[in-house]
Amino acid sequence: MDWESLIHIWIIVCPLVFLGGLIDAVAGGGGLITLPAYLLAGMPPHAASATNKCGNVWGTLLATARFLRRGNVDLPNALCGGAAALVGAWIGVKLNLILPERVLYYVMLVFVPLMAVFLLFKREFGQENHADELGKPTLMFLSAGIGLVIGAYDGFFGPGAGTLLMLAYTGLCKYDLLTASGNTKVANSASNIASLVTFAMAGQVVWAVGIPAGLCGIAGGYLGSGLALKKGAKIIRPMFFVVLAILVIRLVYDLVL
Repeated sequence: MDWESLIHIWIIVCPLVFLGGLIDAVAGGGGLITLPAYLLAGMPPHAASATNKCGNVWGTLLATARFLRRGNVDLPNALCGGAAALVGAWIGVKLNLILPERVLYYVMLVFVPLMAVFLLFKREFGQENHADELGKPTLMFLSAGIGLVIGAYDGFFGPGAGTLLMLAYTGLCKYDLLTASGNTKVANSASNIASLVTFAMAGQVVWAVGIPAGLCGIAGGYLGSGLALKKGAKIIRPMFFVVLAILVIRLVYDLVL
């Protein structure tokens, strides 16, 4: 790839990866912005997906480290979710090879608006942490199940996986939004790493694009995790609606085309 092509791709991709990293650190769903950026820059779909993981994984890891340092992660259950997400992502890739992708589009078009309505009317959602009510064995079982299922979704389809993780941790495990966000970062980092390694072994990652994009993702993830840690549910909740709206638009756009 010549310098002129690289500069053209950097100009399009890097600012959008920064924005995606910021949004992903707050409410998940950064891939809704970053993956289309690579395609808009003219990269082939496989290379775009692979390089997108390279751009996103570092920002997600940084956000994870910040949440861990601040203690806003239920570590034992987060690790269960992360380990299961590794397995789930592998299963998702395998499913992608045998199932029609359009089936999942239709499922998501029904599911995502329902999530938005739920959040709109349940204003106390995620304000307080009631995870202790469930007990440790139940929490570990639920965390592993969430990581496995949404990790598979991430490997199979991808957009909005972080947002789905946060909703599952909050709705099923009864975490507050801030702790759910921290646990999400652990599981999301695991699925991103698994995907990046798989793509790299297949020779699909364009490192000349992925490394600069990764630096932008780190900057966005650092800023976004700072906002989430400082503002908590006040910033996370509104960002949910933004991400869900983008996800619906993306799903409709992909189906129409």
